[in-house]
Amino acid sequence: MPKIDTRFLVCSCEATMPVDADRLSDALGGASVTACRHLCRDEIDRFVGAAATPGSLLVACTQEAPLFGEAAEVNGAAARLSFTNIRERAGWSDEAAAAAPKMAALLAEATVQARPTAALPVRSDGRLVVFGRPEVAFAAARQLAGRMAVTCVLESGGDVTPAAVADMALFIGRPVGASGHVGAFAVRFADVLAPRPSSRDRLEPASRKDAVTFEADAILDLSSAPPLFPGRPPRDGYVRVDAGDPVAVQKAVFELADLVGEFEKPRYITVDTDLCAHSRSNITGCTACLDACPTGALSPAGDHVAVDALACGGHGACNSVCPTGAIKYQVPQARDLLERLRVLLGTYLEAGGRTPVLLVHDAKGAEAIDLLARHGRGLPAHVLPFAVNEVGSAGLDLLLTAYAMGAARVVLLATPELRGTLDHLDGALDLADRVMQGLGYGPGRGELLWVTDPEALGDDLRRPVTPAAPHAGYMVLGERREIFAVALDHLHAQAPQPVDVLPLPEGAPFGTVVVDVPGCTLCLACVGACPTAALGDNPERPQLTFLESACVQCGLCAATCPEKVITLEPRIDFLAGPKRRVLKEEEPFACISCGKEFGTKSAIDKVVEKLSGHSMFAGGDRLRLLQMCGDCRVIEQVKISGSTTLAPPPPRPRTTDDYLRERDEQAKKS
Repeated sequence: MPKIDTRFLVCSCEATMPVDADRLSDALGGASVTACRHLCRDEIDRFVGAAATPGSLLVACTQEAPLFGEAAEVNGAAARLSFTNIRERAGWSDEAAAAAPKMAALLAEATVQARPTAALPVRSDGRLVVFGRPEVAFAAARQLAGRMAVTCVLESGGDVTPAAVADMALFIGRPVGASGHVGAFAVRFADVLAPRPSSRDRLEPASRKDAVTFEADAILDLSSAPPLFPGRPPRDGYVRVDAGDPVAVQKAVFELADLVGEFEKPRYITVDTDLCAHSRSNITGCTACLDACPTGALSPAGDHVAVDALACGGHGACNSVCPTGAIKYQVPQARDLLERLRVLLGTYLEAGGRTPVLLVHDAKGAEAIDLLARHGRGLPAHVLPFAVNEVGSAGLDLLLTAYAMGAARVVLLATPELRGTLDHLDGALDLADRVMQGLGYGPGRGELLWVTDPEALGDDLRRPVTPAAPHAGYMVLGERREIFAVALDHLHAQAPQPVDVLPLPEGAPFGTVVVDVPGCTLCLACVGACPTAALGDNPERPQLTFLESACVQCGLCAATCPEKVITLEPRIDFLAGPKRRVLKEEEPFACISCGKEFGTKSAIDKVVEKLSGHSMFAGGDRLRLLQMCGDCRVIEQVKISGSTTLAPPPPRPRTTDDYLRERDEQAKKS
């Protein structure tokens, strides 16, 4: 492995985990690795000294990162600091003695720098709508009324005693819907009642309005009604908690109290409209992202989909299911994520690790890993935790690349609150499993694991696993289809039982198109409809070509074909390569008058056949017109009509001379 241009400080945390600095240095290409025992306290001077040297310095501790950051600031550190956690993820384990390759892999992965994520400006002026169970909603609204402009809508009057000072708008009503995003919500209520100002010991309704819409920057939902914005994670600015959980309610109040001012929100996804296979010419093709998005942030916009970036919660399902790569997850970008994956698995295997299990997790999954390390046996030495922003964003590109990089098993770790929002992952896992099983690597290489008990998680991760493909080592570049192609090529080349063609189930994003050649007239409507240029033509001759690696099986070609001669066949042809093949070609049709080539013989013959019985083409001369080029057709029409000119000459324009001449002639007559 090439030397990493980073210095490492690795602390054993008061000897609670083993640290072999020499072995780690060897695994990191001879990089400087300093082992410490109590870096954050007794040996803080060692940190200050290391931080005084310019360059990149990585400290293998995240718990005390604030302290190290403060020490660096006070002492004017020259180094670029970064931190990573190897304690809970590797060192605190009953297999810690065998975890040196894993520690080296985690340290190497931490040196991969992700590019900055684009951000969106968000402004909140403190307009808040609180609604739900009367006593709880009223109390929460009163707490926030001094900080925000609160509108409180109660499910009923209940036993609420009116406040001595009306410092918020108060109503009784029923929520019926909402739209918008943080900083610009619109919440609709029906059967709205305003309480009487004279209400004494309890609220007494007065005037009634059928429906009211309130504008708000944020919403606190304490109701038992269905959520206004379904899906996990919820829409930013919309906070929904159980009114029966006082701790959760108070936490929500504190969270919303700070939601005043100007903020930045990550732009989680971007849409490449040129790659989107949603529709063409009002014919719908791919709807995978629209079907998977749990927050409703995506919507059709002509031939492609559009994202409401402020409504997007970053769940990532759209990225996971998009077959073309038109939707790109940005937190982090795919190239940076897959580079981390390459470095993690490559370092582990080069350091002597075997049968790596990739454990893909988000922030909630990290909490489960911490619990397992602190109260259980910890992660096994061959299990490599791999953090992502959202587990839902994991897709087929991540799974196939992980297998190509040497992962023996991939586990997507999910927590119970995400149930019902990760169903789309089953498709990616099933397809990846079909590929691995079809090439002889065996079944069960990937799974979605719901963690409810950390100890049970540890037991599951200790299941025996057999090696899969060797580490490919290539840098992951290009768009999603290229990522698929390179990973599949490696898996096929290393396969225990390689096959040339692997059949796939309907809906898979790989396959070919089958053309009923006799019925095809080479109208090329399918070429115009294909969003990925998998279908193409030849400007030199009538020809329909196909590039199988670009086909996403969206079905737009079959739906557009006027002759209905196209069907789809899901499969992976490992021998297809990047070369186009010809599906149909014909000799061009020659004009029967001048011999000029135009159209195709099948198309002209079909037009003649269809119009031969039409009254406008009665007689052989008229039908002959259909077999002529544009120029000869005009000449022949003139001959048939008997006219020597195509049209009467236009009238000569009148000029000033004409008017003067007529005036002179009139004067002579008089």
